[in-house]
Amino acid sequence: MHDMGGQSGFGPVPVGDEDVEPFHADWEARVFALSRALRHNGVFNGDEMRDAIERIPPGEYLSASYYERWLLAIETILEEKGLA
Repeated sequence: MHDMGGQSGFGPVPVGDEDVEPFHADWEARVFALSRALRHNGVFNGDEMRDAIERIPPGEYLSASYYERWLLAIETILEEKGLA
């Protein structure tokens, strides 16, 4: 399933709202940091991450939060590379 970026009709995207925390839970910040560390160390790149997110089964994709999708993608990539 593809991310919905580039599609119209969903209203404006809020940006720069200083009153909104970037993460809803501590685990989301850890997933973000893990992704950054793995990318920085060359384990995967942005294209691989996007591809892994797009391969999440539709039902699972739609029921997952933003960072749950990141975690599922990271798990998939690590398993496919024999690192998990």
